[in-house]
Amino acid sequence: MGVLNVTADSFSDGGRHLAHHDAVAHARRMVSDGADLIDIGGESTRPGALRVEESDEEQRVVPLVRAVSGLAPVSVDTMRAGVASRALEEGAAIVNDVSGGLADPDMLRVVAEHRASAILMHWVSPDEYRAGAGGRSDYGGDVVGAVRDHLARRADAAIAAGVDAAGIVLDPGLGFAKDADDNWALLHGLDRLIELGFPVLVAASRKRFLGSLLPGSDARPREVAGRDPATAAITSLSAAAGAWAVRVHDVGPSADAVRVAAAWAAGRAGVN
Repeated sequence: MGVLNVTADSFSDGGRHLAHHDAVAHARRMVSDGADLIDIGGESTRPGALRVEESDEEQRVVPLVRAVSGLAPVSVDTMRAGVASRALEEGAAIVNDVSGGLADPDMLRVVAEHRASAILMHWVSPDEYRAGAGGRSDYGGDVVGAVRDHLARRADAAIAAGVDAAGIVLDPGLGFAKDADDNWALLHGLDRLIELGFPVLVAASRKRFLGSLLPGSDARPREVAGRDPATAAITSLSAAAGAWAVRVHDVGPSADAVRVAAAWAAGRAGVN
């Protein structure tokens, strides 16, 4: 899943693709590099980011969905049912809601009415996180179990709202009110999340816990642009663990990593 942010303040690529033609060109490059999906977002969810007006988010996202949906399947990264509805009307196939359908009470209904798929992420305190607190939530000593139980409830809520169970994808929400140890525990425990019976999306691309693991030359966390090799490593391990997809900013290295992981798995299974 290639990330296409049309925002001025996203932590990794804010401001790079604000012009419509630049964004479409970047989508084409990602598809050429091996992206199977394009995830289009018009609102940053980094700590301290201010919410944009719904009309502004719609103006950023909807024309781009219309332009890109012929290149590859499109997911729309939004917490607003109105934006999701307009994007689905213009060709999006998936709603990627980082609040898991909690931020807007109409979201799951809209997904169901459009017979779309839904990516439901774990994020228990979005208001505090967005306000800049960015702190860790309390997971009672078992972050994997807490995230698993929360996502199971969100999947149940989506099904109750009419969303097809076959179209539900779960995302553990790496980096959202979680510290580095939480993130590594969730990656190590992907099998426990997959056991719920839904596809699992891993979104670790360029995140802070990778930068902290690999300090730069000045002993500070590695800069965002230098985290792509670590992202590719996460991609390979996630693929081997059975993840449905990985959400990444630089598609090429991760697409290569998936091919290597697949060849490794085929070789181990005795397939030439």
